[in-house]
Amino acid sequence: MAPIVTRRAFLASGAGTAALTASLTATGVATGAVAAGTPSPDLRLLTSRTGIHTPAKGEAVLQFSFDFPEASVQVGPLLMGFRVQTYENAYAIDPTVTRVVRDGDRVTLACDGLLWAGGQEKAPGKLVAEFTVEADGTVQWTARAEAQHPVKSITTVVRGLPRGEISVSGQEFTDLKDDEKVFEYPNFFHGVATPLAVLKAADGRHYSLSARQTAVRTCRFFFQPGPDGYRVELIHEGEGWAKTTSLATPPWRVGPAADYATAAAAHFAHVEKTYGIPPVASRPDMPAWMREVDLVLSIHGAHWTGYIFNDYARTLEILRWAAKQIDPKRVMVFLPAWDGRYYWNYPLYQPDPRMGGVEGFQRLVTQARKLGFRIVPMFGANSANTVWEEFKQFADATTDRVDGDAFDLNWVDWDNDRSGEGWMPFMNLGVESWRRWLTERISATIKQFGVDGYFLDIAGAAVNNTKADMHEGTRLLVEELARRHPGIPPVGEMLYDAQMAFIPMSHVTRYALAPAACDDHVRSYQHLSRPAPGRGSTGVHEAGFGHYKPQIPAGQRAIPTITLVDDTFDKERAAMADYIKQAKTWGEARRM
Repeated sequence: MAPIVTRRAFLASGAGTAALTASLTATGVATGAVAAGTPSPDLRLLTSRTGIHTPAKGEAVLQFSFDFPEASVQVGPLLMGFRVQTYENAYAIDPTVTRVVRDGDRVTLACDGLLWAGGQEKAPGKLVAEFTVEADGTVQWTARAEAQHPVKSITTVVRGLPRGEISVSGQEFTDLKDDEKVFEYPNFFHGVATPLAVLKAADGRHYSLSARQTAVRTCRFFFQPGPDGYRVELIHEGEGWAKTTSLATPPWRVGPAADYATAAAAHFAHVEKTYGIPPVASRPDMPAWMREVDLVLSIHGAHWTGYIFNDYARTLEILRWAAKQIDPKRVMVFLPAWDGRYYWNYPLYQPDPRMGGVEGFQRLVTQARKLGFRIVPMFGANSANTVWEEFKQFADATTDRVDGDAFDLNWVDWDNDRSGEGWMPFMNLGVESWRRWLTERISATIKQFGVDGYFLDIAGAAVNNTKADMHEGTRLLVEELARRHPGIPPVGEMLYDAQMAFIPMSHVTRYALAPAACDDHVRSYQHLSRPAPGRGSTGVHEAGFGHYKPQIPAGQRAIPTITLVDDTFDKERAAMADYIKQAKTWGEARRM
């Protein structure tokens, strides 16, 4: 048996923090297996603390409180190491049973054993990583790991990147300073809508880091600053509903780019081709009316508490007035909480008696469509209140994260007791029972009332879980509704990249630094929480009040949107008229 490689042995090898600068130089070459108990001369025996501040100078994330082994290999300009996470422990590669083979621009690292307990113990397992180095220094690789226990995730540790500002998923660059930061894809709340990060160094050099996925899977980017550069972790997480003792990553790519646009273009070209995302001009699932929309009227119904902002009769009165201000064929009418108490009534999706009942809602839709408006009511893609008797029909479709803990939609304080409510589990469209229920409720609403589209609330949230693929479930729901109701499109909230293939309109834009990656494929409008004219109420949304912005900026990407609450039509009609006039000008400029 080869001797255990302990922390002491790693430090004695001369690869401690003080030796980081030397470790980033070119390494030697090994072309075959090394003798048992002897680390490959092609490896740098680093640890998880090599080259970073200990303790962190800024905000730190949770992490090991000791030096975890991190044997690394030089590949092109980068130094690469690995960690394997199972559902019961974390493992390092064993450098004494690791070989590195170099063949021109290709490098293979093959490890035939793992270390646990921070390197104090050995375990069976394998990791094989295959790298390709391109002419400009870009490194692309995949890794496959095997272990005795189901493998949860594979971490690649990348060293050799300078400090600088970071842009994730096309968002604006930000200086992390000395803070450690994790970005997870897909992430509904933080706008991580595509697995791309771009680093801009102080001298203007750009570096692209991306996962070239062919299916939507959880991945993370972790930036950990040191005095001279970042230690970066690129983490691929396997499907929680298909746990196995082996896991392979999609291709990762890290390398220089001429500028941000170059990095984004290459990444989004892969995304568009992989998922088959059509351009706006030719997408068959976008009806002509959706292309013509210049204004969205977001007319709020009933708050969670039951407070009614606008009932069906009031909504129709608003639309009759609006029809005199703008051609209704240029307007989409978005109806949050058309079904009574917002979220509490999910997922019944029936007209609310207090707001006018079935007859009132039917009259609203029929008369609005006669005027020329297009009506899109709201449905929750993953929300169901357990209080309803109907819940038992899809109770198996609740969500547990990969480690088994329940994932609930509990982050909103609906009753203002200053604590989030926990009565609503997060539902999984990948599970047939929930997908069938929601499909039938949306289909029934389309058939009975003749609405023009349907909005899927929180559609952009995909959570790795123990039961089924949420992304695939969403796609199947949309496909089934398209089969039943041709020409009735979905609208999604905060879409991530792959969803643009089958959802033609998005609630909010994506990719501020790469707008064409969104706008060339889907149309977008402003969020239902956009403050209304006057006091700035966000309506049924939990945000309360904000500051209304009366001007439509030149070049605004999103379709101009007005939020209408209880006093908007009575007190702010002049502001509404002014905004509608601006929206007409915005639309005319867009069509020029």
